[in-house]
Amino acid sequence: MKRRNFLKKSGLALSGSTLLSVSVMPNIIIPKAKDKLGIALMGLGYYSRDVLAPALQLTQQSVLTGIITGTPEKAVEWKAKYHLADKNIYNYTNFDEIANNPDIDVVYVVLPPSMHAEYTIRAAEAGKHVYCEKPMAMTVEECQAMIDACNKNKVKLSIGYRMHHEPNTRDLMQMAKSKPYGKITHVHAEAGYRENRTTHWKQQKKMGGGCMLDMGVYPLNALRYATGMEPIAVTAKASTTRPEIYHEVAETMHFDLEFPGGLMTKGITSFGQSMGLLQVDAEKGWIKMQPMQAYNGVKGVTSDGKALNKTINNQQARQMDDDSMAILQKKAMMVPGEEGLKDIRVVEAILKSAEEGKRVTIE
Repeated sequence: MKRRNFLKKSGLALSGSTLLSVSVMPNIIIPKAKDKLGIALMGLGYYSRDVLAPALQLTQQSVLTGIITGTPEKAVEWKAKYHLADKNIYNYTNFDEIANNPDIDVVYVVLPPSMHAEYTIRAAEAGKHVYCEKPMAMTVEECQAMIDACNKNKVKLSIGYRMHHEPNTRDLMQMAKSKPYGKITHVHAEAGYRENRTTHWKQQKKMGGGCMLDMGVYPLNALRYATGMEPIAVTAKASTTRPEIYHEVAETMHFDLEFPGGLMTKGITSFGQSMGLLQVDAEKGWIKMQPMQAYNGVKGVTSDGKALNKTINNQQARQMDDDSMAILQKKAMMVPGEEGLKDIRVVEAILKSAEEGKRVTIE
């Protein structure tokens, strides 16, 4: 049938059926698919205030639409600065009411680790997707409960491993698979800074403090993605040079991870000194990333002079756009909850090894 005749006949059919139904129900509105997701930041400390909120001014697939805070003064400040609607401002008492707010699609949990599981689960039960900062949680059991809650409520869960979105790190991950310099013989990773605060949650064990849960996930995760394998055992040692500050948790942690095939690797993390290095040694060469986790850029070089120096405007903006695009396109998250759980399983073994002073097998 020619297009013109088809349209004429279709038009007659519509006038006798579809148009009649529309005239009976004239207020039908077909919802428009979102091109940006509304994000609410939960916890308005340094990382939300100075890093994530500015990054959300640069994102293409997401926008800051709400906040959750227990401090009324912060609510007033953020409302004025980011032009937030009153109905999009929550506290920890009325948080569950967020389920009825279509302006907010994602809750980004930026709280101490001890609070990650509770609020990720509550956000999922409210029908919201969740971005949760690392470390994912305090225990493997909490991580699994978070994953289960998101699956049950059919929402996405992503853990804030920004390095997985960073282009030079992604190139290194690919090298772990292709092995351009042959079999990997050793990997060394370290990350840390000098934390001088004395009453912060990072010095409190019950809130998830200590260098291993905080900065330690950088070298730990790096050892995993640089080898492309999962560790099978660990030997760890904790230490401190400032016991007046770090008496509940470790200031510095050294951990040697064993991988299948006899590969030995070394990780270091600290609240006592600044460091940021990833070195991958192989049979025919090496790859060095330094700094390996800096906000202002990651740089690397190989033994044959190749530079890993791709640049992006903002790491956190890239991370949130990647995650939001995955939700919009109904695709898998780049860093799902299962990735965070794998690290916490190793963290538990590291802490046990340091406490007992012996090698611990990782189940």
